[in-house]
Amino acid sequence: MGHRLSKIYTKTGDKGTTALSDNIRIDKCEPIIETIGQIDELNAAIGVIVAFSSNLDINNQLQNIQHHLFNIGGELSFPQFSQLTDHAVTALEIQIDHWNESLPPLKEFILPGGSQCAALSHQARTIARKAERHYVALIQDQTKAHNPLILSFLNRLSDYLFVLARFFNQLDQHDEVLWKSHRSDKTQEKL
Repeated sequence: MGHRLSKIYTKTGDKGTTALSDNIRIDKCEPIIETIGQIDELNAAIGVIVAFSSNLDINNQLQNIQHHLFNIGGELSFPQFSQLTDHAVTALEIQIDHWNESLPPLKEFILPGGSQCAALSHQARTIARKAERHYVALIQDQTKAHNPLILSFLNRLSDYLFVLARFFNQLDQHDEVLWKSHRSDKTQEKL
């Protein structure tokens, strides 16, 4: 394989257009480009978790997820290129179930936060949900066939990131802050 990125800037996007794998120029604000951008933002957010985490097992899982996200971005650009499998979704479910075994059951919603890695996981979770919403809008907007595994993967990934945040808080011995509804706590009125 030659040098794929031998020149970083090409100036071809200076007028607000870009090209997918078919080399047809489209506006950078097109839904397909926005969706690819959301997947990229999610990938970067997961990279930030890895940068702050010292847990090698979790970091390996997250980097594997990053590869899947990169492949999803590639598939959106080039639909004939599909590497996502059922196993990727199942692996997320298995890990969610494994972590949940050691976590206390939730009786209330929790506020996003806690340890640094937990807070970053919550932030990545919200980005995963945003990417999922953009993908749903994309498949509703276009008549092209879509890969239902992408939607399942993004949906499960946000669940994974939620449970990961809780697991990081447990590892880092951070208490979770339970949401106090206006019905159960009058102290919020003081804010």
